[in-house]
Amino acid sequence: SIGLQNRVSGVRVAPPVLKILNYMSNFFNKVATYFSDVKKELVEKTTWPSWNDLFSSARIVMVASVIIAIIICLMDLAFENVLKGLYNVLY
Repeated sequence: SIGLQNRVSGVRVAPPVLKILNYMSNFFNKVATYFSDVKKELVEKTTWPSWNDLFSSARIVMVASVIIAIIICLMDLAFENVLKGLYNVLY
């Protein structure tokens, strides 16, 4: 006979189907292992900052962002005035 018979249900399964089922089983086992490892990494191995450290870092980022925005605004105004003066001289 072609194929293998399942011991529990007695259903015959063709060899190509067995390969597909084994592949799918291995794939889902690998996915489950991956997510298990991700959870272990986040829970056991990662050092999370305290709320005070997080708040301090966020404040530094916000202040730096405002300073950089002001610098870019001033540069834009300066280039605008320089180009307007240049256009007035040329045209």
